Amino acid sequence: MTGPLVPFREIVLKVHSRCDLACDHCYIYEHADQSWRTRPKAISDEAIHWTALRLAEHARTHALPSVSVILHGGEPLLAGPARLRRICEELTAALTGIAELDLRIHTNGLQLSPRYLDLFAEFNVRVGISLDGDRESNDRHRRFADGRSSHPLVLRAVELLRQEQYAHLDLGLLCTIDVQNDPVAVYDALTALGPPRIDFLLPHATWDAPPPRPSGSPTAYADWILRVFDRWDSRGRQVPVRLFESVLSTLSGGPSLTESLGLAPTDLVVVETDGTLEQVDSLKSAYEGAAFTGFDVFTHAFDEVAAHPGVRARQLGLEGVSAKCRQCPVVRSCGGGLYTHRYRAGSFGNESVYCADLEALVHGIERRTAAATTSPAIADPAELSAAQLSLTRTLLATLHAELGGRGGERWAEAWELAGLVDQRPDGMFDLVIGHPYARSWLFSSLEAVQRECFGPSGRLASYVAAAAVRGGQDIPVTVDYHDGLLHLPTLGALRLAAPGANGRAEVRSAEKGFLVRTAGTERRVARPDETTADWQPVRRLGCDGAPDLALDDLDPHRDCFGTPVAGRLGLAEAADWSRRLAGAWAALRRAAPRRATEAADWLTTVTPLVTGGTRVGRHGQGALGIGAQHLTPEGLLSAVRQAKLRALLDVTDLYAQDGAWLHRVPWQQQPLAASRLLAVAHEGVALAAYGRDRARTLVQTRQALEALEGAAELTVSGRGLVAALWGEWEEAARD
Repeated sequence: MTGPLVPFREIVLKVHSRCDLACDHCYIYEHADQSWRTRPKAISDEAIHWTALRLAEHARTHALPSVSVILHGGEPLLAGPARLRRICEELTAALTGIAELDLRIHTNGLQLSPRYLDLFAEFNVRVGISLDGDRESNDRHRRFADGRSSHPLVLRAVELLRQEQYAHLDLGLLCTIDVQNDPVAVYDALTALGPPRIDFLLPHATWDAPPPRPSGSPTAYADWILRVFDRWDSRGRQVPVRLFESVLSTLSGGPSLTESLGLAPTDLVVVETDGTLEQVDSLKSAYEGAAFTGFDVFTHAFDEVAAHPGVRARQLGLEGVSAKCRQCPVVRSCGGGLYTHRYRAGSFGNESVYCADLEALVHGIERRTAAATTSPAIADPAELSAAQLSLTRTLLATLHAELGGRGGERWAEAWELAGLVDQRPDGMFDLVIGHPYARSWLFSSLEAVQRECFGPSGRLASYVAAAAVRGGQDIPVTVDYHDGLLHLPTLGALRLAAPGANGRAEVRSAEKGFLVRTAGTERRVARPDETTADWQPVRRLGCDGAPDLALDDLDPHRDCFGTPVAGRLGLAEAADWSRRLAGAWAALRRAAPRRATEAADWLTTVTPLVTGGTRVGRHGQGALGIGAQHLTPEGLLSAVRQAKLRALLDVTDLYAQDGAWLHRVPWQQQPLAASRLLAVAHEGVALAAYGRDRARTLVQTRQALEALEGAAELTVSGRGLVAALWGEWEEAARD
């Protein structure tokens, strides 16, 4: 097995190997592995001591900020308060100064009393209680050996844990699913107890010992769980349910939140009452000795267990699931199912025995939530623009918070004035701060703060001044100038001194222009759209039906494309740009009017590049870096689609980025990632409307979309985008 060692962050510590219930679905006592019979009932002092030492050693070696220890059994409360205290004291002492200790206990609750809870409060041991729902549902399996109900005693334990002095220890309820129980009755009974969280667990099963399906339905468990989901959703999701939150997280590109689902590597090891170190406990459902490693805490470090082939096999992510699973579009959410549930006749290299259930569950949740979870920016350009502006404003607020007063008086003054200008209903501050290169400035400033090399900056003041001038707001704003030039974003640059000179100037709105005062001098720019000897405006490119675009060859933060940008264009060069743009737009409008309108609505700013080509950089919505020779219909379409996809990726997750997800297409020798296929498809549906090789573009775009149909890494929003692109492709194919 290759790849770095995955350290253990969760330890299941078996403190007692017997139980006071006789649950007939228990994997410890009722399934294939019967090793519990040979283990000591309670963990020894020596095993406790060595476990604490090994865990501290492991945490120190891997610089783990925290570790979780789950006290388990059997029934862990049977160990008694004195032994549990010894365990808590040893672990706490060993890990103090090394890692934060998260102590938990999973119990059936029958023995829970104030004596235990006072101990748990002392060491902050959080308590999870097993309960399978209402009395009828719970007593189907969770009974005493003589058949008596455990339900009243479990309810007593839950009520005790809910008392004010203990409520902070409440970890929630664990419920094992039985499809013969009424899912709504189970859910209502659990939520009536007010738990902070509910975990619904599939009963452990394998292909050799499959789960019961009384109705014969291959999706009986999914159907049961989805009925609970509908109840949970209709009641406002009042209680967190880990299973649902995990699926919703992975559908949105986030991580799995439970070991039973998702592709995250396992980071759990079990310490038995005799000190032996074993793999995850559920493996006992597969066959006798399935969890065996041959290691123990007395003579082996945790790293030795972490290197065990059985442990590594559960850390391979996508490569660790079956070939069938790797081709499945829900594999990122289900992860191929719990490792144990894949077992059949000596092999774990199969899909889960719950495969049909997991697929139906993920698709069922996706169908129920797609409308609410798909980003509105996918289909609505106005929503995308709003999200882009919101992102820029969030970055500005983040920069202010990160500075924490380190920006000095100039930043504080500019921030206060920004608030005043922003209160105006004319929206001028949004117009100016929404300029694409404001985002570039914010990115570079945040990076400088993180490197702790951000000095006092007057750049915010320049945005405030530009907004005040545009809105005719009569407030003085002090702005820094550099290299003799005072830059006002979206307006232009004023020469105040010789190159190399730096200083400060006061900018103030005046009639249709503005005044600039420096020490002993005052200059007036009466018409900000006209060039003078000292004033260089941001020029506009609109002519002959082309959109009104800013030709920004002045902004000091426009150099964000990863390739050199041109300096200030001469009058002849700027006129040539206008002619080229008008010609390209006229040709595009004739051949593909819808695409011309889309591009016109999208673009606001173009910046000339030295080396040609088209580039999308680290900037906000609407900007494009392009060389003059690429001012063609195809060049504009390609660049606009690249920029629009980048803008979508700025504000919504279209695909997960946590694995080597690759897909084959006929026209490419090497497999491609979904990010590349999306770029091909997003650009291709537009170029198919206007291009020299429409037929080939249509075919390649269709093949890219077909490959994306089964891409497990796509989020709900990513699938929404693919669906929209299919619509655009079909329209292009008809033309």
